[in-house]
Amino acid sequence: MLSLQEISDRLEIQQLFVDYSTAIDRKDFDALDRVFTPDAYIDYRAMGGIDGRYPQIKAWLAQVLPNFPRYYHMLGNPSIRVEGDRAASSVICFNPMQVQLPDGQPQVMFLGLWYHDKLLRTPQGWRLIERVEEKCFDHNVPGGIGTG
Repeated sequence: MLSLQEISDRLEIQQLFVDYSTAIDRKDFDALDRVFTPDAYIDYRAMGGIDGRYPQIKAWLAQVLPNFPRYYHMLGNPSIRVEGDRAASSVICFNPMQVQLPDGQPQVMFLGLWYHDKLLRTPQGWRLIERVEEKCFDHNVPGGIGTG
């Protein structure tokens, strides 16, 4: 049986996943400061992105994501393992993204991936210290757009 602390930890971590998706989908990149530690390592290479420390990734997201007119991140099946002030998790992400084709027509591509995370309990609450993408699938991706 889960203790109240374990239940609280899991709910807080799940909310962190929602906060991440909301920040990305609303292009509110400063909100990610409440999701990641300042030195977090993030690896988006599996889906055609970059890897690096949080400040570099935050700047890259702000530069790249406005090129996509519409998109969202839908997360599910969180698997969370808490050990004291540290945790590890995996969560599925379904990410449709609209792109503009060279002829000006919109096209929606579909991306499926897992996020594998390491988390740390900080005085401000749980924060991601590592996020690594693992590709599951992509569909309808126009040529010239890398998805790993």
